[in-house]
Amino acid sequence: MRHFLNLREHSPAALRALADRALMIKRGEATPGAIKGRTLVMLFFNSSLRTRASFEAAMGRFGGSAIVLNVGSDTWSLETRDGVRMDGDAPEHVREAAAVLGRYGDAVAVRSFATMRDHGADFADAIVRAFAAYADVPVISMESASEHPCQGLTDWVTMIEQLRETRGRRFTLTWAPHVKPLPMAVPHSAVLAAAAAGMLVTIARPRGYALRPEIMATARQWAAAGGGSIEETENHTDARRGADVLYVKSWGAAFADNAGPVNNPNLADWLVTRDHLGQDTRLMHCLPVRRNVVIADDALDDPRSVVIDQAENRLWAQAAILDAVFNAERGA
Repeated sequence: MRHFLNLREHSPAALRALADRALMIKRGEATPGAIKGRTLVMLFFNSSLRTRASFEAAMGRFGGSAIVLNVGSDTWSLETRDGVRMDGDAPEHVREAAAVLGRYGDAVAVRSFATMRDHGADFADAIVRAFAAYADVPVISMESASEHPCQGLTDWVTMIEQLRETRGRRFTLTWAPHVKPLPMAVPHSAVLAAAAAGMLVTIARPRGYALRPEIMATARQWAAAGGGSIEETENHTDARRGADVLYVKSWGAAFADNAGPVNNPNLADWLVTRDHLGQDTRLMHCLPVRRNVVIADDALDDPRSVVIDQAENRLWAQAAILDAVFNAERGA
């Protein structure tokens, strides 16, 4: 595996192998030996807690090291467009920055959110793809405008751990209110992971909040091939009832006013509460989560919430990813 930029560029079988490897590493049944002695350069265009800490922990735990850089404070601001006159705020182009960082590290990991101004441009993932083009080492997306593949793989790891068998189990991704519109990267990868896992996927979201058609096309293809299904509904009450996994996430409306009706009082009942949890439901969220805006205290603090286990699994999933890209780099 040369790069890990999104889930769509890998097969469900390859992703399942990574998820199984992550669980083996967690149980102490496998060691990601390719990490030892390697350096990961991590470049953040946006803030982070779990992503940064889990990648640094994985590198350190298994004998590697990490360099962490925050664009605009630790580094120069970067120009990502080609053929432009660089007379603005950015004094360095990504072509040089990526090439240099590729000389310092054995892999480069990049985190860059959607701008929420141009959905088409966001989905093209110009920043992470520029690093993949110019770094000359493996590149890992720590979240881009279109997907959060490390989170998506982690979600699959968590569902295997919680359910044992994922095929045929009910996975509901439900939209929830927020104080501002958020990118679609996490819900995109969550749906792809559940589809690849052969689950019966329901997406509950208000009108106007459809996910990208390119993502949905891949999800439907994977679900059909794996014995699962994809449904969409505006009825969150029925969708949440009976879910084996209830995955909660906020996202902004696509192809519409970027402000979106995030604070629309007519959508206030989309807040997830304990009443929405079935007896055996596992409640999931990628974190951070705004309590009593997205999920109520009584649901987050319920024993059926697995958000902390889910967050821990970022460490193990990313150890498996790092091992795979470092092994590929050395031709193993």
